[in-house]
Amino acid sequence: AAVLGGTQSLHTNSRDEALSLPTEDSVRTALRTQQIIAHESGVADTVDPLAGSYYIEQLTDTIEHEAVALIEQIDAAGGVVACIENGFIAAQIEDAAYQYQHEVEKGERIIVGVNKFQVEEETTVPVLRIDPQVEDEQVDRLKKIKQERDNQAVEKALAALEQAARGDENLMEPVLTAVRAYGSLGEICNVLRGVFGEYRGRQW
Repeated sequence: AAVLGGTQSLHTNSRDEALSLPTEDSVRTALRTQQIIAHESGVADTVDPLAGSYYIEQLTDTIEHEAVALIEQIDAAGGVVACIENGFIAAQIEDAAYQYQHEVEKGERIIVGVNKFQVEEETTVPVLRIDPQVEDEQVDRLKKIKQERDNQAVEKALAALEQAARGDENLMEPVLTAVRAYGSLGEICNVLRGVFGEYRGRQW
């Protein structure tokens, strides 16, 4: 469907990504899915294979109309930044997710294997297990870096990042400066968390 719609980029998630890092088999299946679409199906041989279809053109017009109406609503509310700050954007996403799930549970939207043609026995998905030693080794590397780095330079870079975060300037350069000084991801996030706080979704 994405290819027929003229997508410029297509990513296929591995089936177990919601559970853990994907296994080699699931990654290969995802990759082969893309390769079959691109090189075997022939669907990419035509620029716009659905051009002229009444149904597709009608869907396009409907989506365009609804998108323009939403953009006008955002503009009237003060623009994207204002709508992010007042929670409008998040509310739209949450409402759409709720409506989607409601339709699935009511059977109004068919999801094969979920609310129709279910298989009674549970399907087990092999999960990639990471050796705990990997975490231990990473912790040791981080400790070593913190011991060997110039901690004064790190503190200076983090202070500059905090000052920038409290102002209006772009944060990319201060973040990169902190990274080059070997500030850790946790330290950088703690600075930004201290300035901006943490996101809290709506309470239903």
